[in-house]
Amino acid sequence: MTVLPGLLEGVRTLGEPTWRPMLTYVAKLHARSTHPPQSPFPFPWEEIGPGYCYGPAFGHWDLIHAVLDVVAYEPEHAKHQLLNYLAVQDEAGMLPGVISMPRSGDPSRQTARWSKTMSHPPVWPAAVQTYADRYGDDGLIAVAYEALVRQIRWFETQRRADPEGFYYADILTFDWESGVDEGVRFQDVQPGPRACVDATAHVYGLYVAAEAWSAHLGVGHDTYGLRAEQLRDFIREHLFSTETGFFHDSWSVGRSSQRRMALEGMWPLVVGAATETQARRVIDENLLNPEHFFTAHPVSTVGVGDPTFELRMWRGPTWNSMTFWAARGCLRYGHAGAARRLLTRALDRSAAQFERTGTIWEFYQPGGGDPQHLKRKPQTAYNSPCRDYLGHNPLIAMARMVAEIDGQ
Repeated sequence: MTVLPGLLEGVRTLGEPTWRPMLTYVAKLHARSTHPPQSPFPFPWEEIGPGYCYGPAFGHWDLIHAVLDVVAYEPEHAKHQLLNYLAVQDEAGMLPGVISMPRSGDPSRQTARWSKTMSHPPVWPAAVQTYADRYGDDGLIAVAYEALVRQIRWFETQRRADPEGFYYADILTFDWESGVDEGVRFQDVQPGPRACVDATAHVYGLYVAAEAWSAHLGVGHDTYGLRAEQLRDFIREHLFSTETGFFHDSWSVGRSSQRRMALEGMWPLVVGAATETQARRVIDENLLNPEHFFTAHPVSTVGVGDPTFELRMWRGPTWNSMTFWAARGCLRYGHAGAARRLLTRALDRSAAQFERTGTIWEFYQPGGGDPQHLKRKPQTAYNSPCRDYLGHNPLIAMARMVAEIDGQ
């Protein structure tokens, strides 16, 4: 069995005493989820979690949450996961979503497989930058920059919205490329290549990273900075609602009947595309508002006052990874107190459920109740949140963020 001793030692004194049994369990879960090198991966690879109902699997933004969870204590392991992921990028620049790995006893799962047309939210540069900030370049940025340039090209040719912005395939095929399966934003919406607030913000983040990395490597590229500015202005001027103080998709931002209070509207805050005034409204009027996202276990994936809110997967329940990103967005704009409130409340509730159930859940009841009573996908055989699910639970990273806010 794989052992990650630095991670186990790191969580021994991390955070509140009430969190530590849970954090220790998470550290051991990372080790349990790590496997020897196996095609297509050149290094040991970490699966989404042994409890994932469609596992074993690698990738999607689940992988990035796992990397951010361990990077402070296991740099080599974190770097290997990133290199494993970049190794499967195709010539066109597409980086796939979930990579399904072989499963014992299943004749249909004898080799790794993944979609050749469906990508996923490109948040991986944040993990690369976190590694580089902590340990130095170590050659990783040079490798990552080449992959980033190819991925930007793929988004520009395959996911460019009309007239500006970017979209996920959700708006065309409802295949949930956004990672937000069965999201409420796409209910009763005419399909078309229109700008999605999350995709547009994520690609803005790619341009910002490309500009920074090209300067770091001395391979100047003016286009990335220009495109970042253009996309930032589009987000600020065309995807923000002064009525809600929140960001929305291009087809709904000006139509109250279609406008949903879906958490995906926080992404411009996370990537730094919002103005200072917009950021303050997103935080004060929405992320910290009990009538929207500041639930007993924050943050709900749909505002509790929205008519589409329900206790089903991405339609209301809390995913700790989204609380992590929301907190990063708060910190980006200097709202450390807001970030701490989100993180500590989520960690407290997660620890309470761990003490009661002895496991880490895929997603949680926003009211703080029993996760087992939540719906996942009623039309499938898997209608309950998965247990022992690491992919959306960067709880160690969240506890570290609190410690850093507190100056520890």
